[in-house]
This record gives sequence, C-alpha cells and structure tokens, in this order.
Amino acid sequence: MKKKLGLWLVMICMLAVLGACGNKEDASGNAENSASTGTEATTNETDTADAAEGTRTIKYLDKEYTVPTEVNRIVITGSMEAMEDALVLDVHPVGAITFGGEFPEMYASITDQAESIGQKIEPNFETILSLKPDIILGSTKFKPEVAEQLSKIAPFIQVSHIATDWESNLNLLAELTGKQDQAKQEIEQYKAALTTAQAELGDKLENKKVLAVRIRNGQMYVYPESVFVNPILYGDLGFQVPAEIQAAKAQEALSVEKFAEMNPDYVFVQFETSENSDTPNALTDLQNNPIIQKTTALKENHAFVNVIDPLAEGGPAWSRIEFLKAAVEQLSK
Repeated sequence: MKKKLGLWLVMICMLAVLGACGNKEDASGNAENSASTGTEATTNETDTADAAEGTRTIKYLDKEYTVPTEVNRIVITGSMEAMEDALVLDVHPVGAITFGGEFPEMYASITDQAESIGQKIEPNFETILSLKPDIILGSTKFKPEVAEQLSKIAPFIQVSHIATDWESNLNLLAELTGKQDQAKQEIEQYKAALTTAQAELGDKLENKKVLAVRIRNGQMYVYPESVFVNPILYGDLGFQVPAEIQAAKAQEALSVEKFAEMNPDYVFVQFETSENSDTPNALTDLQNNPIIQKTTALKENHAFVNVIDPLAEGGPAWSRIEFLKAAVEQLSK
C-alpha cells in the first residue's frame, strides 16, 4: 500500500513538473507571439508610413522623374513659367521668386503663403533648404552647377522656358498637385477661345503686319517665332511672320530705324518699370520719337502697351489665356 502510495506521489510530482514546463513553454510561446505581433504591427506602421511618404514616377518632356506621392510643399525658383501655371491652377508655393525682394502684384493670389527664395536667376539655397520642399521647380535656363545644387535639396525638375511647351508645363504642375482635370479644362477652354477668335477676326487682318516688342533698359527687343507672345500671334492666330522674327535666334535688339523699316500695322508693347530702372522715360521717349510716329501702327493708334501684365512671359498658359483675350479685343477695333 505504501509502495502504491509512493508511486502515486511520484506520478503526481512528475505531472506537476510537466505541467509547470508546459506552462513555461506556453508562456514562452505567448511571449514570442506577442513579440511577433509587435513586429508585425511595427512593420505595418512602417509600410503605411512609407506609403504615405512614398514616391512615384512621372514623365515630363520625355524624361522620367521620381517625386513624392504627396506633393504639398512646392518651391518655384527661376521659372516664371511655373509661376504662371501656379496662377492658372491656384497652386500656392511655400517659396517663390521675388523682384527686388517683393512678390509682384501679378502673383498676389498665390504667394500669400510663400517666402522669398531669391531673385529670378539667384536662388537662395539656404532658404530653400529651410523650407523643406517636397519638390523644387526650376528653369531650363539654370546653369548646370545651380541645377546640381538644387537637386541635392529635394526632387528637382527644370521647367521648359520654350513657349510651345506650355501644355506640357501646365500638365506637369497639374500632375504634381492632383489638378489634372482643371488643367485639361483650361487647355480646352483656351483652344475653344482660339477657334472663336479666328472666326471673329476672319480675313479682316489678312496681309497686316503684327509685331510684339519688349522694352528693356531703354531698348526695344524682339524674339524668335517660338518665344514671348509670338506663338500666339503667328502660330495660333496665323499672322505672317516678319523676316526679322524668323531670323532672330534669341532676344534681339531692334533699333528705331529698323522698327520704322518694318513698319508694322499693329504693335504690342510690354514695358515694365523694374526692367527700365535706369531709363524710366524709355516708353514715352520711343512713343514721341518722330521716326516711330511716322509708322502705320502709331499713326493709326494701333500701338498697344501692356495689354497684359508687363511681367508676363508670354508663352505659358496664363499669358496665352490673357493675351489672346486682350489681343483679339484690340485687333477687332
């Protein structure tokens, strides 16, 4: 009996030990499961964060760029084209170009949240870095060393300064900011307005000479066929391209005598005071010049000054939309 009792006691002890071991394994297993659950939670959180702060690839003018999935903080430096596109799409950059340290009135509606990042061709790298941009939109006019420095701060895209790239430029900003539908609508509206304008003007201006000039530092300048407002006048509205415009390779000075020789029927003039600080009376002096006064445009009161903001580039979407309306209004008179 004692022997049986002893055996029972041994068996009970063994069961107790096995139970304890089992509990220990369970506890260990649970601890491992807890750790595993914690790792999965952390991984999921990381994946979510990566998704929120991830990247995507976009295509612009046959090049691919890696940009953040969400683009909220945009810096625009050097590119007046991007500034005008921001006007059209109501995009408010955190950093933007200033003139003489001030944002031009033309851009007041979109620079309410912006900080100056320097002049047009003089970006302030430290300020741009401090703004922690998601993306930087620069200019194709930037020197390689400037572009390289900016690309070290954030994803950097050089926006074309060629007027005929206006649709691609607008669509670029739209894709970055999720405003593709708005960009499409603006482009369609412009093309519809152009069709109306062509019908309205008809043949009444056939064989008429139309010229656009910009006054800088007291001097008249003309531009190639694909620059300034020329694509609108000669491409969209179909006016004959003057030989001087065809020959221009870049910004070309136009003398008073050459202007008189061209003798345009209509002339559109842009004059910005900040571009003529040393010659503030340049516009008046040219208008009063006896040689220029003998030209057809001046004699028939067909010289139109600043029909759009004088700081407008001429080629981007905003310039096109506004200049087309203004030009047709003047040419229809």
